Amino acid sequence: MDKIDFKKTLKALYAPPSGRFVEVDVPKLRFVMVDGEGNPNTSNAYKTAVEWLFSTSYALKFATKAQLGKDYAVMPLEGLWWADDPAAFVARDKAAWKWTMMIMAPDFIDAAMFEAAVAKSAKKLGEIPPSLRLEAYDEGRSLQSLHIGSYDDEAPALARLHDEIMPAQGLTFNGHHHEIYLSDPRRTEPAKLRTVLRQPVRKV
Repeated sequence: MDKIDFKKTLKALYAPPSGRFVEVDVPKLRFVMVDGEGNPNTSNAYKTAVEWLFSTSYALKFATKAQLGKDYAVMPLEGLWWADDPAAFVARDKAAWKWTMMIMAPDFIDAAMFEAAVAKSAKKLGEIPPSLRLEAYDEGRSLQSLHIGSYDDEAPALARLHDEIMPAQGLTFNGHHHEIYLSDPRRTEPAKLRTVLRQPVRKV
């Protein structure tokens, strides 16, 4: 059977240009999600969330192949980030961050398949995170760019987006800052990390 690669079928969402922000209309998509807060580099909750997302997503992939005769590549990790004080994100005050980590799930996966995948993961990982869920997310109009480099080097691009690009186009925030991690940080040196930076927007 052919393997579906949603990064290719949804190329406009996962392959923006580097060095400039472009507009994209993001359709409603479904994700396996887990919520949390705190520094992602030191938080056990973050580590647990990522483990559950990948375990559940791979269980869904194998179930889909067995039950529906469809195969697909598991999508990259994504994150929605915010703080009570928006300046905390640009300032990289990671202890103040709140997040929803997530992995896209195909629309042919139903609730029963998701529940079975969670049960399978629980046999390996133990207690199920209370916020683990399969949920639709509708971002709509957004600006996005590809950042190449360390996560901690994103601040200048975000400051330019917030302070220059959005005001010049008469736009304001319409959702949380969104990152898509195209590289595996365990296998990629920081200078070569590839991350999609996305901000949902609306007219002021």
